[in-house]
Amino acid sequence: MKKVITYGTYDLLHHGHIRLLERAKALGDYLVVGVTSDAFDRARGKINVRQSFMERVEALRATGIADEIIAEEYEGQKIDDIRGRGIDIFAIGSDWEGKFDYLKPYCEVVYLERTAGVSSTELRSARRHVVIGVVGQSSVTEKYIAECGYVDGATAKAPAPGQSFEELVGEVDALYIYSHPRDHYRQARYALEHGRHVLLELPMTLSEEDTAELFRVADERGLALMAGCKTAYATAYRRLVLLALGGLIGDVVSVDATCTSLRPVDYSDAASVELQWSSLADWGPIALLPAFQILGTEYSSKQIVSRLVGGYDEFTKVSLVYPSGCASAMAAKGVKSEGELVVSGTKGYIYVPAPWWKTDYFEARFENPQDNRRYFFQLDGEGIRYQILAFLRAIADERRGDASAGGVSRGICLALSRVMRDFIDRTDTVALSTK
Repeated sequence: MKKVITYGTYDLLHHGHIRLLERAKALGDYLVVGVTSDAFDRARGKINVRQSFMERVEALRATGIADEIIAEEYEGQKIDDIRGRGIDIFAIGSDWEGKFDYLKPYCEVVYLERTAGVSSTELRSARRHVVIGVVGQSSVTEKYIAECGYVDGATAKAPAPGQSFEELVGEVDALYIYSHPRDHYRQARYALEHGRHVLLELPMTLSEEDTAELFRVADERGLALMAGCKTAYATAYRRLVLLALGGLIGDVVSVDATCTSLRPVDYSDAASVELQWSSLADWGPIALLPAFQILGTEYSSKQIVSRLVGGYDEFTKVSLVYPSGCASAMAAKGVKSEGELVVSGTKGYIYVPAPWWKTDYFEARFENPQDNRRYFFQLDGEGIRYQILAFLRAIADERRGDASAGGVSRGICLALSRVMRDFIDRTDTVALSTK
């Protein structure tokens, strides 16, 4: 039996793909098709893939052409696959002419002419282009505008000088809102009521009820409402969460995250203090994210400890107790500490060095150091461009709801808003003396 293998992303499967696969199949008796994984695409800088790995695999399987479908997950895998599977022919499109000649010592290499006039890139470009209005003035919004340039199908639009929020809404298809948290509910609701999709930075609002109301309005109008949090889209962070949930370090007993930065505040100027995000609003959602994603949002008890100066929290630490675990999240803009993440389990622990919220590297450590593992993942644009891409997918996804929630579920969005409201109301809160 003559075996043929080919590889591709197969995003937005079209007749050009199908024709190429049929011609590859005709070269032998058995066709193996390698589909690039999401992580491998990101590692190669290919972030504009619109469909997930499983969506691409299912579309390919539905054609009935492939005898076997495998995932391509790392550089150099082609040689391993050819050797391990007894492949006779490697087939690929002619636009790669000469690129894979290095495989000739292992099998025959055939370059197939592609179908003219169609490509996934053209199909992606042909889809609706989304203009995203950017609300808020900060280094984050500046990065967001720059990162939009790396994503096909999206253009960022900042307000013109003197332009009101309402005027901006009238000129765009969607909004990325990074204004002060107290303005989130009003602005997001206005945008949704005027038919605009919304990417809303965490915390979504300052109360669980307001966040739930925004989701209700979005659902009624068939619009995407997604949480903004670049850390949730960083490849390394997403992988460590999956490894922790998958039992790599046994049962997770503790999740401890620290996020701090020294940002001086003029406490004598009440107006200046009023404009500041609280430490908890600024850093809290990121610090609490791993606890909620790994241990869940159904904690048994909570304690919030804050150092308050002029009504402003220079330091806030949230401690959560679960039936079988615990977590701590430190958020501070007036106190400095090591910005690391430690996930502790019954078999080992995962350690992420500072700044963990934009890491490309983490370690799994065990009792026997020889069992330790290191994980490296490319991080482009601090995760922002992946967040933009997820937002575009949410807009295109008619299912909406948690199916298009991106990196942060609705339950976590609600839990974060609940913590914010408890902090504002001083529920479960202890104030430290400033002497």
